[in-house]
Amino acid sequence: MIFEIWRTFRLGLKSLFLHKLRSALAMLGILIGVTAVIWLVALGEGVSYQAQQQIKELGATNIIIKSVKPTQFRSSGSGGMVVDYGLTRNDFDRIMEIPTVERAVPMRSIRRQARSQGRTADIEFLGVTPEYMAINRLQIDRGRFIEDRDSAIPPDNVAVIGSKVAEKLFPIGNPIGQTIYVDEDFYVVIGTTKNRQASASIGGSLEGRDYNLDVYIPLATLRARIGDQVMTSNVGSLEGELVQLSQITVTAKDFKSVEETAEIIEILLAKYHNKYKKTPDYSITVPKELLKQAEVVRMMFNILLVLIAGISLVVGGIGIMNIMLATVTERTREIGIRRALGARRKDIVIQFLAETVLLSAIGGMLGVGLGLLCGPAITGVKWMMQEYWPDVMTALPPNIANLEPIVANWSVIAAFLISVCVGVIFGVYPAVRAARMDPIEALRHE
Repeated sequence: MIFEIWRTFRLGLKSLFLHKLRSALAMLGILIGVTAVIWLVALGEGVSYQAQQQIKELGATNIIIKSVKPTQFRSSGSGGMVVDYGLTRNDFDRIMEIPTVERAVPMRSIRRQARSQGRTADIEFLGVTPEYMAINRLQIDRGRFIEDRDSAIPPDNVAVIGSKVAEKLFPIGNPIGQTIYVDEDFYVVIGTTKNRQASASIGGSLEGRDYNLDVYIPLATLRARIGDQVMTSNVGSLEGELVQLSQITVTAKDFKSVEETAEIIEILLAKYHNKYKKTPDYSITVPKELLKQAEVVRMMFNILLVLIAGISLVVGGIGIMNIMLATVTERTREIGIRRALGARRKDIVIQFLAETVLLSAIGGMLGVGLGLLCGPAITGVKWMMQEYWPDVMTALPPNIANLEPIVANWSVIAAFLISVCVGVIFGVYPAVRAARMDPIEALRHE
């Protein structure tokens, strides 16, 4: 039995090698299909991994509450009036009293321009407390971060700057001890943070946020120097915003109490923030829920990619069937001779089916080989773009520029098995057609 199977496959291989170009063309569709499945799933897994890592960086036990400007003031502008909205210091005190809250970190942020030694940088100007560094997993490169002593009365004019801000304002030399100016105030640099990859935004979207462009000062200093009210000029008129806190990051005591804590916070804020009836002036983001949603999206994304790549495999199978039908017509006399010498219909079916399976299996193996080169190929493309088109590379969103494909083992196995199944399915018709030939008519075929 084993000898018979081996002999059949050996004859099949011999037949395929006799027509190398035709066999190569027949395998091409399967090869492309298998490669496409592995590459698309790898890219999808890479994108999904990045999204999940960004969500995890927000902290699985964290709840992020952010001030949001009400919709009616976003579209039409405030027209010279001062809009009072968002989180307050009283909200912070109330949240701290919730039993399931381990800690809460307030923050106030403003878009500004920093100046020093004739250089400028557009920055995110943040008033923070010392706990901000730990909760956002920041690392110090030089000097130190904000400490409690910096918030003494009167608070110190000190600042910690992000890595990109340090590069722009102080390209040469040590920035520690240097002075930067924001508006008309000066701040002494006491530390710089290490470069950190862009992460998910604090508003719940997955748009990247660049921590390297941040400048941190004590929250008390920001309140003393700038205050809660900020005026901006817009088309000849002044618009103002009165915001006490831009964000409060809450850490629940344990993973199980995250959702319960978020619900209590929602009830608490709804009770004291009811002056804007149309839309609330705050948003609550629970990274734990985002993580669940991301995993569901990942599954749906992978299924969609596999379906798209599966179309290539079906097209490849149709190509094999066409080639095999042409082969059956070309080898009609050979079939007639085999039948005249005693070969049964079953033997003819097995012979042609074996050739089809060999075609799809070899095409599948070559496709797996090309699929495994996904990582080096993407790295090569990124290197080439960085080398020859650095502007294009810089303009790409961080999530795309830093994309690393992850080849999933299941996609390799599934793509290969599907390619073999496609070969069997599309090889049945040519094999049956060959087996049903009348031996006498086949022998008369020229």
